[in-house]
Amino acid sequence: MAIEIENLWKEYFGSIALNGISLKIEPGKVLGVLGENGAGKSTLFRILAGVTRPTRGRVTINGIPIGKSTRSFVSYLPDVDPFDTWMSVREMFQFLAVFYPKWDMPKAEKLLDFMKVDANKKIKILSKGQKVRLKLVCAIAQRGDVILMDEPLGGIDPISRRKVMEVLFEEFRVGKQTILIATHLVEDVEAFLDEVVYLREGDIALSGSTAQLKEEHGKSLLDLYEEVLQ
Repeated sequence: MAIEIENLWKEYFGSIALNGISLKIEPGKVLGVLGENGAGKSTLFRILAGVTRPTRGRVTINGIPIGKSTRSFVSYLPDVDPFDTWMSVREMFQFLAVFYPKWDMPKAEKLLDFMKVDANKKIKILSKGQKVRLKLVCAIAQRGDVILMDEPLGGIDPISRRKVMEVLFEEFRVGKQTILIATHLVEDVEAFLDEVVYLREGDIALSGSTAQLKEEHGKSLLDLYEEVLQ
């Protein structure tokens, strides 16, 4: 699904989180939203997920303004734990299956096995890394047409990050799902991105296709990250 952002602003008590950004994302693309903490990544994702309202500007998915009507096809993985910790993992899956018509239980269970998370355990006793892996499973099992992943690899050890990303992208419907990944761990996601946006203090500092930016600047996305943002 196509995403169109026009002159998007978000202010919190006089502090500007997004500074009138505009962006078009084509259907089926994988976009990396890269930036340091406080750059505006999480604010942008909360707006796209319909969790936060913009101060002004226009945001649509397939021409539909962000709201209740878009939540049914958007899967959102926030940067904080969204779980009811008194539930077991299996109980949470059963709960989510009621609210998400496209919930794929076989896929959820398959990924849970790969992520080495016990379905019978209470969420409150899972480690930080296991909770992060569980969030990833939930985001994919919802089978959204748009997937928003905010810092999906935080809490996962460096050795496992690449393998986790490879398995996740095996499950995505390539070309059919539009995927946005917000992160500062550029090296771990670079190989999976079609396009990138570098956010700095609520502004777009640089954007374009991965191949185009690498060719024009003769640098990796990580090198560009350090040059543009630091």
